Amino acid sequence: MNRESNLINDEQAVEIFKALSNQIRVNILLMLKEPDNNFSPQAHVIKEKGFDGGVCVSDIHSKVGLSQSTTSQYLSILLQSGLVEMKRIGQWTYYRRNEETIKQFEKYISLKI
Repeated sequence: MNRESNLINDEQAVEIFKALSNQIRVNILLMLKEPDNNFSPQAHVIKEKGFDGGVCVSDIHSKVGLSQSTTSQYLSILLQSGLVEMKRIGQWTYYRRNEETIKQFEKYISLKI
C-alpha cells in the first residue's frame, strides 16, 4: 500500500495552513476537540442524526467573543479548509472537527515537511 495514498495534497495543505494562521480559529478547533467540556449540551444533536460532537454556531459565537459575522467567516474558512464539518439540523447549524482531515494533515506534515 502506498504510504501517501491517504495524504492530502499540497494545495489542500496550504489551505489548512492559512486556516491555522489565526489564533481564534485555532482556539475554535481546540474547543471543538472536547465539546462536552467546552460547551453546554447540544439539545438538537441527536446521535441517530450522526453528528456527535457537533456544536451550534451560536454557542461557538458566545465562546469566541467576536461578532456573529466574524465568527461565521472564521467557521467558513475552517470549513473550506476541511478542518471542520457542518450540518444543519432544523433551524440550527452545527460544526464539529473533521478528524479524518486532521489525521491526514498530521501525516502530511510528518512525511513531507
